[in-house]
Amino acid sequence: MGQEIFLLHSKNAPAGDQPEAIAKLIAGIEEGKTHQTLQGVTGSGKTFTMANIIHRLQRPTLILAHNKTLAAQLYHEMLAFFPKNAVEYFVSYYDYYQPEVYIPGSNRFIRKDSAINAQLERLRLSTTKALIERKDVIVVASVSSVYGLGSPDDYRALQIPLQPGERLNLTTLENQLAKLHYEPGGEPLSRGSYRISPHKVDIFPADSEKDAIVVMLDNTQTITQLLRVDNATGEILGDLEHYHVSPKTLYSTSPEQIARACKAIEAELEQRTAELSRNHQVAEAARLYERTTRDLEMLRLQGYCGGIENYASYLTGRDPSLPPTTLMDYLPKGGLLFIDESHVMVPQIHAMYKGDQSRKDTLIDYGFRLPSAKFNRPLAFEEFEKIKPQTIFVSATPGDYEVKRSGGVVIDQVIRPTGLLDPEIEIVPLAQTQEDLLRRIRICIERKERVLVTTLSKQSAEALYQRYTEEGISCQYIHSDVKTEDRVEIIRQLRRGELDVLIGINLLREGLDIPEASLVAILEADHAGFLRSTEALIQIIGRAARNANGKAVLYADKITPAMKSAMDESNRRRVKQIAYNKAHQLQPKSSNRTIDPTINVHIENKDPSMCATLEELCHRITHTERELFRLCSEKDAQKRADTDALRQELDALYRQYIFM
Repeated sequence: MGQEIFLLHSKNAPAGDQPEAIAKLIAGIEEGKTHQTLQGVTGSGKTFTMANIIHRLQRPTLILAHNKTLAAQLYHEMLAFFPKNAVEYFVSYYDYYQPEVYIPGSNRFIRKDSAINAQLERLRLSTTKALIERKDVIVVASVSSVYGLGSPDDYRALQIPLQPGERLNLTTLENQLAKLHYEPGGEPLSRGSYRISPHKVDIFPADSEKDAIVVMLDNTQTITQLLRVDNATGEILGDLEHYHVSPKTLYSTSPEQIARACKAIEAELEQRTAELSRNHQVAEAARLYERTTRDLEMLRLQGYCGGIENYASYLTGRDPSLPPTTLMDYLPKGGLLFIDESHVMVPQIHAMYKGDQSRKDTLIDYGFRLPSAKFNRPLAFEEFEKIKPQTIFVSATPGDYEVKRSGGVVIDQVIRPTGLLDPEIEIVPLAQTQEDLLRRIRICIERKERVLVTTLSKQSAEALYQRYTEEGISCQYIHSDVKTEDRVEIIRQLRRGELDVLIGINLLREGLDIPEASLVAILEADHAGFLRSTEALIQIIGRAARNANGKAVLYADKITPAMKSAMDESNRRRVKQIAYNKAHQLQPKSSNRTIDPTINVHIENKDPSMCATLEELCHRITHTERELFRLCSEKDAQKRADTDALRQELDALYRQYIFM
């Protein structure tokens, strides 16, 4: 295999189903299989399985996660497994992001509004630099990875190589740094700035957390020493054999590129305004002319304008018929892709392109943007499929797509190294919900265990919170109106015992790992829809799988097909788990996870009516569309009746999307 570059640090060896799953997945990769699926139950150590595969295959790896919180959790775990390697984190650098939207029905235009998180921006720059320069890279990324970036070739061409023994022209260096958008700085330097003196150059790279680069020069301006120093204290941290200064932005453009782009934009503007005028859209033509002319003035004066991404096809010079350049293009050849929680991530990637193009079609039709604005876009799913490397889907509930792409073969990982079993499932009639659940909650409180309750609406979650508070129960609710940072704190409070009950609608999106939770209560479990599908029920039930006393109670008057499938799958796993524990004399033991996560991802939704994340909403839209298509193909009268409710749900989701 050659020298190992990915060194796995762990006190534990693979156990339970992990050794067999690891061996099968590695064999599949080495046989050239393009797609495989790992069906791993909650708490079975799927991340550890991924880490072992990376270590044994020694390949650069991209891991996709469906939101920032889960990505941060995976990033932290991979950092612990591979402390000597380049473990990187690549997500959207916005604390909040409101794209520009036009709503024809109400003649309402919503301007783009956003706030960039400097730390997340630095981590993105660190990711691309690592992928360009190293082979021992593991990147944990969100769906942001399918959006357009600058070209890797352009990125390499802009890098400034520094090496002891080489001559350095300071005037040339200053011009090169300016092209990288670096600025002259003071003492101490800020990130992305530099300071030049006759015998020393100080540079604080835009992708560095705290280390600056000091270039020592002799009288002939030859580099005598290259040092890595602490930017805050000046402490010398070591010598460097070489260093490449990388761009401050992934969208760097030269003045020549901007000049060429402006000419091309003017040509398209003239053509488009003439077309709108011929169609008697005089107001739209005037609006487009005014907005675009203003952008051109800013581009010529400052090299930048608001909404510059809408002119990306001209600024990059890339053929618009080609797919956009994305993070996938930075991944070295022979790379590996894990799609974590693939049952959510795959529909999310599907939805990104459709949502983006639909929003821009409206902006173009009504004279807010040029038609070329559509070329700045995420990958279409078909394009994503063509460029992705060998892929392993990871999920407790893989979807039909994953199973089909894996040739119908699913690799099971249902044995937990801790001996924990899938929760017991009990069904209780709806009429007994309040009395029965309150009784169970009080029993859990006496045992110092926690309870998770899932409802179907914000109103019911808040009403239940009010009722339990009046009963003296320490509880809180979580839904899309609750800011992400507040949700993180609520979960910490639950784990610390400051709260006993957490009430939510779709608690799955939080990536809940709460070993203290022994009871999951699913209200109205027999309701038809996205929140009570087989996949959702399996995932929700699994929230109690980290506790040795885990139990799930489904409040329902009938057993729906989704409920039956979920219960059958849970029983299948329990039978296998019990047999394994008996054979190995293993006693179930509750998981033990630290309460305060190392990484706290800050995401703020400016408008409280917005969903927690665009990714979640797009997933729900895609899932609802798929469910509607399935029901429409059925001939059963009741199923046909259910399509009306689903259509209303889909309409509401689309209305919600345009405000995001």
